[in-house]
Amino acid sequence: MEVLELLERIELGENSTTQFKENVTNSEQLAQEMVAFSNALGGLIIIGVKDTGEITGLSPEDIRRLNQMISNVASDQVKPSIHPLTYTVKVNDKTLLVIDIKQGINKPYCTSSGVYITKSGADKRRISQEELQRLFQESQRYHADEFIVQDTKIINDLDKNSFSEYYKKEYGEDVTDLDIDIKQILENLYLAKDNNLTLAGLLLFGKKPQTKKPMFIIKAVSFVGNDLSGTAYRDSEDIKGNILKLYTDSMSFITRNLRKVQNDKDFNTEGELEIPKIVLEELVVNAIIHRDYFIEAPINIFIFDNRIEIISPGKLPNNLTIENIKHGISVIRNPIITSFAAKILPYRGIGSGIVRAIKHYDKIDFINDTESERFSAIIHRS
Repeated sequence: MEVLELLERIELGENSTTQFKENVTNSEQLAQEMVAFSNALGGLIIIGVKDTGEITGLSPEDIRRLNQMISNVASDQVKPSIHPLTYTVKVNDKTLLVIDIKQGINKPYCTSSGVYITKSGADKRRISQEELQRLFQESQRYHADEFIVQDTKIINDLDKNSFSEYYKKEYGEDVTDLDIDIKQILENLYLAKDNNLTLAGLLLFGKKPQTKKPMFIIKAVSFVGNDLSGTAYRDSEDIKGNILKLYTDSMSFITRNLRKVQNDKDFNTEGELEIPKIVLEELVVNAIIHRDYFIEAPINIFIFDNRIEIISPGKLPNNLTIENIKHGISVIRNPIITSFAAKILPYRGIGSGIVRAIKHYDKIDFINDTESERFSAIIHRS
């Protein structure tokens, strides 16, 4: 690292990517700093500088001791282990040691004592349980739809008729005719575990999913005008039920609140929806299947005079971008739900939904709000 670049960072002070240490003698504290940077955007720990920015420097003995400590901590006290780079830099006859920590690719990281920390400005903070779950999801170690839903029981909460109809249609056999217990079938399909339904099992085949997960509804409102804060509306509905019912009732709500246009059809024939139905299908299915189920919040469908907004909880996962999804690139956030969706919804599961929607109607904007953790599809009405 160049001396001028280092001096500039010291002059600017500590922030989310720069930390000063006059010296380090506690390996646990060093591990926490490394974990915090690895779970955030990475950054530099500059040793030999006070919090005020005053350069104090290090002795040759300090440098040798610290290099050994850094190596041991990075491999033994950060889980998973990391591989930081270290530099010694001479500034005004004083020696500094710089630890360069990259943003981790195996998040979340923790100390050997099990502490999960990330950066918060110039400081660090413990990672919340909800945030930790999402980090595990992004690392593809855990997915929300495979978690057990507490206080559910197969005998009480499974809609056996719905599941039996699905099973017979998919496998050509009646569940009641099989030698294997329904509990084992559900576990084999990742819909249940230890007599409890998983989130996928509850949302796909639960009797009343929202009694256990009340925020997993769709709030639909058709406003008068174009202002979200407006108090006048034409129609509103809290849509509840399993995933198939969420889809069918959402489509019913949208279609009854849109105009029909004649286009080139005869005046006496029924008009077509002002927005092609396939576009609405693709975007509603996308919202239900790919939303972040670690976030306890509803999907919103807002219809205004000039647009429709379909807003899903959760930003795009794993560094996916809007340009990626426009070109058919996708990351499966809820693999169990996705595997069933291809059989019960108009869903193909090959990342083509957004591409197909744009092909049939190009007046659609997408917003990936990383700060509020929301993804929006905005369909402009003619």
